[in-house]
Amino acid sequence: MATTPLSFFLLSLLLSLSLDAQAQTPTAPAPTPSGPVNFTAVLEKGGQFVTLIRLLNKTQTLNQIDNQLNSSSEGMTVFAPTDNAFNNLKAGALNDLSQQEQVQLLQYHILAKFYTMSSLLLVSNPVPTQASGPDGVWGLNFTGKSNQVNVSTGLVVVQINNALRQDFPLAVYPVDKVLLPEALFGVKPPSASPPAPSSKSNATAAAAGPTTDNSSAGGRNVALGLVVGLGLVCIGILS
Repeated sequence: MATTPLSFFLLSLLLSLSLDAQAQTPTAPAPTPSGPVNFTAVLEKGGQFVTLIRLLNKTQTLNQIDNQLNSSSEGMTVFAPTDNAFNNLKAGALNDLSQQEQVQLLQYHILAKFYTMSSLLLVSNPVPTQASGPDGVWGLNFTGKSNQVNVSTGLVVVQINNALRQDFPLAVYPVDKVLLPEALFGVKPPSASPPAPSSKSNATAAAAGPTTDNSSAGGRNVALGLVVGLGLVCIGILS
């Protein structure tokens, strides 16, 4: 059967309408991640943070991180010391800290804001951490250029080379040294010794000594005089 010009026209029109309809059909949006961020899962996936996870659980700092992480609009940045970093500490360094000091040490590795590696180069130093003491909030200093970022505590300088996670609201950067705050690990000032006695006090003590001896000698002389007098009286009566 031959195709008439009219049939050909109708087929072309139907095909054109079909293609237009497909082009106008909206594409379903890509699914977005939902649910709270699991900080522990990020560390476990890294595979070298057993000591850090143990400390976070022991001090209950992990619960505080999870609560803040999933309720803050600013996000969070964590510097995660590896197991080797903790192993390289001086023997007993962690055990010598009180429970509160261990919490402060962990909080010193946390910034209450999300930072990419590039944005860490634009901060105003020192950047406040979540750790604080009687002298105020403890800070970290960041330097570097391009993709190289260095973080300094005043006692330790560590280079940040990569990220375990760098998606808002959480950035996690592994570090091969524990960030030691000066407030906990710095040189402690020597304890004050009792003041030496002044020369005036020595002079007073020296003057008081002879006075006491003279008083004692005077007392002995009076007693001797009484004895001699009584003896003479007795001799007079007998004679």
